[in-house]
Amino acid sequence: METMLAQHSTANLRRLAFACRDAPPRGIISTVRRIVLASTSPYRRQLLERFGIPFDVRGPDGVDERSVELPARELVTTLARMKAEAVASLEANAVIIGSDQVAVLDGDILTKPGTSERACAQLQRLAGRTHELLTAVCVIDTATGEHQGHVDVHRIRLRALTEADIQSYVAQERPLDCAGSYKVEGLGISLMDEISGVDFTAIVGLPLIALRRMLHNAGVSVPGETP
Repeated sequence: METMLAQHSTANLRRLAFACRDAPPRGIISTVRRIVLASTSPYRRQLLERFGIPFDVRGPDGVDERSVELPARELVTTLARMKAEAVASLEANAVIIGSDQVAVLDGDILTKPGTSERACAQLQRLAGRTHELLTAVCVIDTATGEHQGHVDVHRIRLRALTEADIQSYVAQERPLDCAGSYKVEGLGISLMDEISGVDFTAIVGLPLIALRRMLHNAGVSVPGETP
């Protein structure tokens, strides 16, 4: 009997040793659930990488941003949700992140310029004036169907810019895929006079402070936080 008990205890200790060896460090996600960024934007991908959690990228196919006409806040909220829903319909037991961004001046919505000419035209309008930059994020838990949404608003004032300033900037940084036609994380910061807001990462494309809370609500912890 004592021999059998000793063998049983040894087996248990071996199993425990293997479990401890294979267990992930505290604060790292230990789940088979996927996190999917519903965006092909390199800026959003780089921002999400800051959390140090594994995730996949999947483009939100079928979302026609130009077909949606709404006031700015409703527009970014709707498009962020549409992007997340487009990917959520293809993923089971996953946490999906969708986002969208627009700039607003005098009630006019400024989206991605797409061309150098439009980028220069946007910066000419924004120069020396204050505008708002709205960044929305939507998180969908496909296991529960729960939706979470958040809109971050920054007030940004550009300094006075000459036509030469604008043309030089656009030629150097090519901000053709950025609402407002500037990259504040790069040379675009030189265009700024004043920035007022809560989360600087939102200007780049994804409000990480709010997103961390939303992921936590969906049961996803980032390194350094208790699951």
